[in-house]
Amino acid sequence: MDMEFFTQSMAEICAHSPAVPERRLVWTIIANPCAGGFTIHSRWKKHVRILEEYRLKARANPPRPDAGFSDTARAGGGLALTNEPGHAVRITQAVIQEAASALDAHKEQADKPPFYLIITAGGDGTSLEVLSALYHAPEAIRSAVAVLRLPMGTGNDGADAPTLDGALELLIRPVNIINTAALRLLTAPGGLAESKGPFLAFNILSVGLDAFVTHMTNKMKGKLPGDSYKLWVDIASLLYDRLYKVDEMDVRALDDEGNEVLSFREKLLLLAVGVTGKRTYGSQKKILPDERNVCGIKQMPLLRKLVLKELFSTGTHINKPEAILCSAQRVEFSARYPLLAQMDGEAVLLEKADFPAAIELTEKVIPVLKPAG
Repeated sequence: MDMEFFTQSMAEICAHSPAVPERRLVWTIIANPCAGGFTIHSRWKKHVRILEEYRLKARANPPRPDAGFSDTARAGGGLALTNEPGHAVRITQAVIQEAASALDAHKEQADKPPFYLIITAGGDGTSLEVLSALYHAPEAIRSAVAVLRLPMGTGNDGADAPTLDGALELLIRPVNIINTAALRLLTAPGGLAESKGPFLAFNILSVGLDAFVTHMTNKMKGKLPGDSYKLWVDIASLLYDRLYKVDEMDVRALDDEGNEVLSFREKLLLLAVGVTGKRTYGSQKKILPDERNVCGIKQMPLLRKLVLKELFSTGTHINKPEAILCSAQRVEFSARYPLLAQMDGEAVLLEKADFPAAIELTEKVIPVLKPAG
């Protein structure tokens, strides 16, 4: 890979972006150089072609002479590389502080303060860290910031487009800045969320078999060749209910006014809640293929699991009797045995003392780019 080529390409594209034309555009690219989009040769070659194409497309837009990269990323010419877990959080916090200083400096001036664009170039882990830091920023700061998530990891379920060209379109076309919600995991008073939380997700938050797959994939990352996520999906189909008790769960889904949408008691293999419907996880597995943002999958015999798991790629599992779907603002659940939860690829173990627990949508606080019109 050639990080200098990547940095220069992104700089040229940003310098011709029509985003927020009424304010000076300041960008920071937070990249994980170990992400698959950089290190897997075939993917990087494809990304090089796309970057070259979009450099040319961007030149059709007028240049923005006042645009430039942030002081936070000055040493890298606009690029800030991560080198350990939590590094993207610290970089984002530095950008937030820079934006806060700019807002203070412009309070007494007639012109508008700069607008800060944070571009993530990594996988779901990088995206999770950046968005978590932004989630906690003051509202005034968030009004001067937006995030664009490039799909440069292996899964990219949290990216703003499944392909790099789709994401770069948001830099060369007129866009609106809109706020989206996050998901928050809550536990019983004194439980895990109070001691180690808050636990946030910006794509899907789920419990059960898929969280086990996430946990084992993370644990064995770098030790197994190939697609270890797919391997652990296959293993989980065989072993999950031998390692974790699949018992009845009490589930209650509520709308945004607190009214009950659905309640049931079932033995569930997994329970997934998305920020919206039409969401994927596990490298584009269509767990939420339609507008509904909640999906539960009932326990089933082994052979039935092997059949059903193939349907997640197309989203046709929702047509089977084992699937329970609805739309909800908050999902409350209780279990009698330990249960793994995952938040955009990060896993935690919920113990008996953590129940009843809940997954709920937060207020809309994350500013992102969306096509205008």
